[in-house]
Amino acid sequence: MARRSRGVPQEPGYVPYQPPEKRTLHRLSENGGIVAYTDEEYGVRKDDGLGIVKPVNSSGGLLFLSLLMTAMFGLMLYGIVQMAVTDQWEILSRTWWMYLLVLYPLFAGWAGFLMERKAEKLRRAKNLPRPVE
Repeated sequence: MARRSRGVPQEPGYVPYQPPEKRTLHRLSENGGIVAYTDEEYGVRKDDGLGIVKPVNSSGGLLFLSLLMTAMFGLMLYGIVQMAVTDQWEILSRTWWMYLLVLYPLFAGWAGFLMERKAEKLRRAKNLPRPVE
C-alpha cells in the first residue's frame, strides 16, 4: 500500500498491486528460442559452454555425487569408531579438520540435488524444457 493511501479507507474488493513473478531469460541451444524461467524453475547453475570440464547439474548426477560424498563421510565416521575402539585418539587430534572439510561438499551436494529436483518437478508441471545454458 502506498504511503499516501495509509489511513484512507479502501473500496471493498480492493486488491493492492502485486508485482509479477521475477523471471530470468535463457536461450535454448536446440531451437534458439527464448524461454523465461523463475529461479526455482532454473535450478542449479547450468553450463555456459566455455569450460573444458562440463559441470554435473542433472538431478541424477547430483544424486550420484551426493551419495558418493555420503559414503565417504560414512567411512570417515567408521574411522572414528575404530579410533574409539582401539583407543587411538591422537590420530583424531591431527585429522579433525578433514571432517569439517568434508561437511561442506556433503551438504552442498545434497542442497544442489534437492534444488535441481524441485526445479525438474516445476518445469515438468509447466511443460518447460530443461535450460541448457
